[in-house]
Amino acid sequence: MPEAWLSADDIAAHLGITKDTVYTWIAEKAMPAHKIGRLWKFQISEVDDWVRGDGAAADTERA
Repeated sequence: MPEAWLSADDIAAHLGITKDTVYTWIAEKAMPAHKIGRLWKFQISEVDDWVRGDGAAADTERA
């Protein structure tokens, strides 16, 4: 069975963050997300891998 696509609200609840933080991480930290029309959609496995790889770390400044 294919993995379900989650909304920004769903992924925010999964990670325990606000939806605003989700949008900030997409823009500033390259959080894995796919834009479908005007909506952002997420696959939980991609986001979990990104978090485990320190993608959400506070000090991930990119030069």
